[in-house]
Amino acid sequence: MTGATGILPGSFRDPSGFLFRRDGALYRQVNQVYRDDFDLMLSSGLYDELTGAGLLVPHEAAAIEPFIADRSYLVIKPEEVGFISYPYEWCFSQLRDAALATLEIQRRALERGMSLKDASAYNIQFVRGGPVLIDTLSFEKYPEGKPWVAYSQFCRHFLAPLYLMSRRDVRLGSLLRENIDGIPLDLASRILPFWTRFRLPALLHIHLHARSEKKYEQRSVDVEKMRGVSPTALRGLIDNLQSAVRKLRWKPAGTEWGEYYGETNYSEAAFQAKERIVRDFLARCSPTEVWDIGGNVGVFSRVAAAAGAGTVCMDVDPACVEKLYLECRDEGEERILPLLVDLFNPSPAIGWEAKERLSLFERGPVHTALALALIHHLIVSNNVPMAKVASFFADLCEWLVIEFVPKSDSQVQFLLETREDVFSDYTRESFLAEFERRFTIEASEDVTGSERTVFLMRRR
Repeated sequence: MTGATGILPGSFRDPSGFLFRRDGALYRQVNQVYRDDFDLMLSSGLYDELTGAGLLVPHEAAAIEPFIADRSYLVIKPEEVGFISYPYEWCFSQLRDAALATLEIQRRALERGMSLKDASAYNIQFVRGGPVLIDTLSFEKYPEGKPWVAYSQFCRHFLAPLYLMSRRDVRLGSLLRENIDGIPLDLASRILPFWTRFRLPALLHIHLHARSEKKYEQRSVDVEKMRGVSPTALRGLIDNLQSAVRKLRWKPAGTEWGEYYGETNYSEAAFQAKERIVRDFLARCSPTEVWDIGGNVGVFSRVAAAAGAGTVCMDVDPACVEKLYLECRDEGEERILPLLVDLFNPSPAIGWEAKERLSLFERGPVHTALALALIHHLIVSNNVPMAKVASFFADLCEWLVIEFVPKSDSQVQFLLETREDVFSDYTRESFLAEFERRFTIEASEDVTGSERTVFLMRRR
């Protein structure tokens, strides 16, 4: 997508401006209608404060022709985000940190006489390990005496899913994928346990808020008459929301956090040998970006990051993604982005014309993919033919580091204990035949102390 030219499909709703590409570079057109608010953001010091704190993506003025000249005030060139992710791909703590960042931005904006006019989770991206606002046009002059116009959106995009994930089931975060403008508050209210009605933050911001929306959904509300909210009361609302979000926690029940890596049939020497092989292979292909598919708790994502590559670690297990994110955040690891991805039900293209939010694979292809301890899960656990596995990776990446796990391996034998062995093409010969149709094998090395082999391949 980086070489495309034109207005970005997800950037058409805001009359204040839009993102577009020209000659592969990303720009944002600021329209005349947003001129006063944009100038105030700069002159008030809000832009400098937020970019200095790492809460807003920085930009520079761009001396190019606007995309739509008769609307344009100016064109800016924002710092480009390496990989765009979406809220339904985040673990619990990523969504929580994004919520806290949004509230902190709103708090600072109020101190500068401005306010967020929207609080969309899609306006937050993870850059260098932390949540950053990427929509420079999200601010407006604070309309004194009025309530926060983005309050309901914040509750739908952040508070409702966080409560559902924390108080009911972490998998309910996936409801964000079906509700592009956030989880309806009446739905969240019905799903949440009854006892949450006796906890003040949930009562106010979810249950009573949902009832209020229901009451007024058939009526026309004159926003100009909604006055009487003092700056002190508005700051109190932000403080209350911050306190509510900070108190929300999620940890897998009965989980020992230190025991998530599933390579139980590796000796320590074999595991170190595998790390060394992956490190050597990555040095040979010099990746600029890596997708670690089925990356678990990110052991090999760390190897890729140490090689200098921006790395997206994808796994279907919420606990693995949560563990890796918290570790990366606490360690200051800036190159790894953990994401919750089900390879058999990946993020689709959604929104207007099914173009507003890109599918997972539309955000590729990637320079290098890691597929370690994965192939037996694709074929034996999920009945994907070897040919389809090979074609999938050929579409996904230029370079591939893949581990072949033979049928005699104890992990494969464990999978076969509960199913009939109908996988006649799951052999090393079939693996090589199918992958060599699409890749050139640049190197291979057996993992000492195991029956496994790691291959370095380049797409033909």
